[in-house]
Amino acid sequence: MRLYLSSFRLGDKTNELVRLVGYGKRVAVVANATDLTTKEERTSKVQMEYDLLSGLGFKTEEIDLRDYFSKEKELRATLNDFDCIWVRGGNVFLLRRAFRQSGLDTILGELLEKDRIAYGGYSAGICILGPTLKGLELVDEPYDVALQYDEKVIWDGLGVLPYSIAPHYKSDHPESADVDKCVAYFEKHKMLFKPLMDGEVIVIG
Repeated sequence: MRLYLSSFRLGDKTNELVRLVGYGKRVAVVANATDLTTKEERTSKVQMEYDLLSGLGFKTEEIDLRDYFSKEKELRATLNDFDCIWVRGGNVFLLRRAFRQSGLDTILGELLEKDRIAYGGYSAGICILGPTLKGLELVDEPYDVALQYDEKVIWDGLGVLPYSIAPHYKSDHPESADVDKCVAYFEKHKMLFKPLMDGEVIVIG
């Protein structure tokens, strides 16, 4: 399993990301955590990911999971052409719905287990990997949905990691104060978790 889990943006171990994925490889950018923003804002955020990742030598292309809702077979075939999935931040609960409705929650586990693909991302893109999303409602609104999305909140994480992650911890980030509340929730409920300050990265593989 190859994971590059950054608190914010690329983090401070980009050489490790290149090592895990391979220079010049194809990276699928998933930005569905930002589907609550305007079309213009979303386009700008995707372009930022392109700029950051192409700066490391990767070939980037967005995979909009909404195009694959109820089309798991097609998504599986599409991902065969990529070497890494990069999932940016935004609303983790919306992102979780997108994983469920596209089938990526099932596909990802299989691809990681077979070491067919690397996974990287930040903020919501790494919080989704834990066993649960409980506590993250103190940072992200769980009930806000965009067009095409199911309204039901999914509280289960993907279970790729045995612990939850608290990104933007003690950082110069607008969500840092809410993340403190999230960490307090984790501690109160005796949950396994790892806090990450912006710049910090967890590298697995």
